[in-house]
Amino acid sequence: MEKPKLFETDRSFIWTVGILLLLLVLRLFFEYQSYQNFTSKPFYYTYANVLNAYEKSKEGKRYKVLKLRSDDGFTFYTTSHKKEDFNHKRLRLQIFPNEGISFKDYLGTFYVKSRIKNSEALPLTFKDDLLEKVASQHQDLSLQSFYNAIFFATPVDKALREKISMLGVSHLVALSGFHLGILWGLIYGLILFLYRPLQQKFFPYRHALLDVGLVAIILLAVYLWFVDFPPSLVRSYAMVLVGWIVLLLGIELLSFTFLTSILLSLVVLFPPLLVSLSFWLSVAGVFYIFLLLQYTKEYNKWMITLLFIPFGIFILMLPVVHHIFGVTSGYQLLSPLLSLLFIPFYPLLMFLHLVGFGGVLDSPLLWLFSLPEESVENLLPLWAMLGYVGLSLGAIWSRKLFYGVLGVALIYGIYLFTP
Repeated sequence: MEKPKLFETDRSFIWTVGILLLLLVLRLFFEYQSYQNFTSKPFYYTYANVLNAYEKSKEGKRYKVLKLRSDDGFTFYTTSHKKEDFNHKRLRLQIFPNEGISFKDYLGTFYVKSRIKNSEALPLTFKDDLLEKVASQHQDLSLQSFYNAIFFATPVDKALREKISMLGVSHLVALSGFHLGILWGLIYGLILFLYRPLQQKFFPYRHALLDVGLVAIILLAVYLWFVDFPPSLVRSYAMVLVGWIVLLLGIELLSFTFLTSILLSLVVLFPPLLVSLSFWLSVAGVFYIFLLLQYTKEYNKWMITLLFIPFGIFILMLPVVHHIFGVTSGYQLLSPLLSLLFIPFYPLLMFLHLVGFGGVLDSPLLWLFSLPEESVENLLPLWAMLGYVGLSLGAIWSRKLFYGVLGVALIYGIYLFTP
């Protein structure tokens, strides 16, 4: 029997979208009022925690670039010529906003001149202890950066970031829905393994999806808070949460109305997501997964999981990704295979680090990261990318158009990777 849809009629869906868009306009209006108030001040005092600090040089002069999160809720960059170590510090600053900061920058991350009034060391936290425990199991600095990034969403070392980009596995290093999906399966599966015998003996009337799912949802929420709410994880968690509720209600889950509703609800609740690149890339990834599932659902589930999804997403995302990131290397063709290997690799690495043997796979990883040595720049023009996205949206209603989109992406891939 076919599951009922999330919206009974197209009209109810259109009304929902209209209401959400109206709420979004109101949210942006109030955000814009705050932005005008912020930029109109000649200076502004705030406390901020240092998220990242690194050195740069210009015309022979060295200075520090600081990425900070203010207690007032915004994230910004500033510079300092002081020689002190700003990592793990809390600063009292006088900042000097100006009209050069656009509304888009204000919603996302902007640069502003500042004067540091005071700094104090932040107390070590449980997260700091975990970061140190993971790092201590690796001698190579790039591997320390890699593991802390995939576990705790910390910044990746610049040299390693370039290698990862040339391998086409940036989505595996930056925490995203891919990681959250693995964690959901791991947590749900382990708890269900313990829950089943107790359910059969003491409470056979209970619904495992409700009980086990609730615990898994709570644990994932704690993890989301622990890694400081990366935008792509926020989107993923919202989809997992609403998806779990939809499954409990027995409603159709894999639909574009579901994706649209989640997308609009999130940007209403968190307007800065509108200018988050990682958020929109994760939305694009989910959109193409839904598109693939819509036109391959008659095939074997293993074929869909091991072939259509990893290789199909890689091909379909090429025009979107290469409008933003021009780095192109033949090693990026390994991306679908590496994505599949990452599914068992991720929980295995968690276990190895928990028992103190996190360095077991250091040698093969260093070998993998050393493979790409050079790349070329290939950026797809904006008009071409928008045309491709338009065709992709049309493919929701047309199988022929879907095959056309797939063919365009495949031809573009051949163009990119043919010497």
